[in-house]
Amino acid sequence: MLLVIDVGNTNIVLGVYNDNTLSKCWRLSTNRNQTADEYGIRICSLFTQYNLDYKQVDAIVISSVVPPVMPMLEEMAHLYFNVNPLVVGPGVKTGMPILYDNPREIGADRVVNAIAGFEQYGGPLIIVDFGTATTFCVISKKGEYLGGAITAGIGIATEALFQRAAKLPRIELVKPKKIIGRNTVSSMQAGLIYGYIGQVDEIVTRTKEEIESDAFVVATGGMAEMIANESKTINKVDPFLTLEGLRIVYYRNRPI
Repeated sequence: MLLVIDVGNTNIVLGVYNDNTLSKCWRLSTNRNQTADEYGIRICSLFTQYNLDYKQVDAIVISSVVPPVMPMLEEMAHLYFNVNPLVVGPGVKTGMPILYDNPREIGADRVVNAIAGFEQYGGPLIIVDFGTATTFCVISKKGEYLGGAITAGIGIATEALFQRAAKLPRIELVKPKKIIGRNTVSSMQAGLIYGYIGQVDEIVTRTKEEIESDAFVVATGGMAEMIANESKTINKVDPFLTLEGLRIVYYRNRPI
């Protein structure tokens, strides 16, 4: 049994694979102050709650954009699963040429997304990952990672309005019925959500022009479904893209 862990700035997403089948996945809050024991107890309790035997886990692969959390997760893997985890980073075989000025700068989540995306959809491909930051990754027809764009996630933008504008409230991110808001909350929702949809479509459109190709566009991440439903450029939502990328990376690096 393979346990895959993707550590983001806001959430940790976990998945359990039996062979190539995703049996279960969970989403936890990322907490930089939790100990290895706290992570271990939480994860093992999730296995128990869903009638899975955590003792059957014989491999773990982790991608992370939050370095302070890694020592605790690696210790947790040893203490609770008796496993030396594979950590996605420099030196790990990806099977994908990285045409970035400095490949070490790329977040591990972007790399595993690109690997899974090209494996499943081919290229050219654009992947939009809606996380704490929204990332755009571009993969060529040959399977090369070309680069992309990064912008603030919609959650960050929402929180910034609440914190920096004294009279604006903290709101729930749901699509309003109309673009013309008749109150502060619906006005904020309209501006944030439809403004964000426009931003995504513009970046994707300009990316396609730059690579001179009508690339397939896949969205993943927490807000992917809402944005994709209104977007003119997103072709498919794949909520498990990162987990699948981690599975592929593990099998490309496991001992023979």
